[in-house]
Amino acid sequence: MNKKYSIRYLSTAEKDINDIFEYIYLDNPSAANSILNKFDNTISKLASHPFLGIVPNDIRLKRLGYRILIIDNYLVFYVIKVTTIQVRRIIHGARKYKFLVK
Repeated sequence: MNKKYSIRYLSTAEKDINDIFEYIYLDNPSAANSILNKFDNTISKLASHPFLGIVPNDIRLKRLGYRILIIDNYLVFYVIKVTTIQVRRIIHGARKYKFLVK
């Protein structure tokens, strides 16, 4: 039997989702709802397939156990814990993410 993980969004990831939604909603409410659905559908797959995301190239992120799930132009940074997937950040792919390793 496959192990099922619970998915937990840290407050920073929840804020990221809200910020992304609000930014897109100003120009295109339909697109904002669509990206939320994509986030929900894709991230929920981690419960059964926690290794779906790629291992980052950044050495420090790799050492800290981060994985990156790519959804359209966005990067979902998460860590696999014993029984939980911790979604830590969701940022646009064009954004630099060195701030994650400070």
